[in-house]
Amino acid sequence: MLSRLYLFLKRNPYDLVHSHLLWSIMMATPMAALCGVPVRLNHEQVYDFARHVHGNEVLLGNRRRRRLSNRLCHHIIAGSNSIRNFACEVENITPEKVSLIYNAVDLEQLSPQRAPGERERWRRTWRIPEDSLVVGGIGRLDPQKNFPMFLEVAAALSKRFPQAMFVIAGDGKERDSLEALAQKLGIGRKVLFLGFVKELRELYLVMDVLLFPSLYEGTPLTIFGALAMGLPVVASKVDGIAETLNDGEDALLVPPQDKELFVHQVSRVLQDQNLAQQLAQTGQTTVFKHYSAQAMVTKVEALYLQLLGDNKSRREN
Repeated sequence: MLSRLYLFLKRNPYDLVHSHLLWSIMMATPMAALCGVPVRLNHEQVYDFARHVHGNEVLLGNRRRRRLSNRLCHHIIAGSNSIRNFACEVENITPEKVSLIYNAVDLEQLSPQRAPGERERWRRTWRIPEDSLVVGGIGRLDPQKNFPMFLEVAAALSKRFPQAMFVIAGDGKERDSLEALAQKLGIGRKVLFLGFVKELRELYLVMDVLLFPSLYEGTPLTIFGALAMGLPVVASKVDGIAETLNDGEDALLVPPQDKELFVHQVSRVLQDQNLAQQLAQTGQTTVFKHYSAQAMVTKVEALYLQLLGDNKSRREN
């Protein structure tokens, strides 16, 4: 892979290489430096996992390679202020080298307009009873997303709401253990593990509330998508989620380990249609105003032009 990447960069004289996420940052940016690409940009989406590297040699190795890459790049885009702070305060990167640009969603792909009977049709597709209260979770099935908490909350909610169903969209190394936990909690028949779902719009349509208990998060695209669709959200009060959403206005935010408060807040949304509607409307307005893909593209394009202009000035001097 590295040899192909080297040949690709040598044969194509790019002016700028923009590396996203861990593996591309660790491999593409150093290779771009080796090949003499004049402007190199790293895009950090979730830095927060680096807080948990102690004793894990793989993560420690990745962190060292990541630091090297961030010193070989000319600029860094941070997907949340918590990521920017980590880069500057822990990894000693100068603040001038890091720009905050929140991630965003393609609003054209997430139209809140429903065709008649569309919600019911998708519920039938996934064999969800039409009168169910549906609590949904979306994400990779790994420790960051805190799905054991989702299931603990689901078990408590199922006692309060006999008609409740729970859907989990995503796959990963924890799937077997999560399915076993659902059985242990006595909710195996009430939890649908859907695996990877490509079109999230249809999934948002069948839900009554999105439950998102992540332990840490950059910019919460899954939440932005739900809010764009007019779906109320109960989520962890961490990092990029807490930065971009106002608790009690755009969503209900909860400390990620507070099971009882998660149960309470999801119950409020399921019981109080006025609250659910208010959260959905305010959250939707926030996403449409601040977190559209077009707004993000405009900011990234402006940064490209600035970095390319700076490079031209350096060469002329």
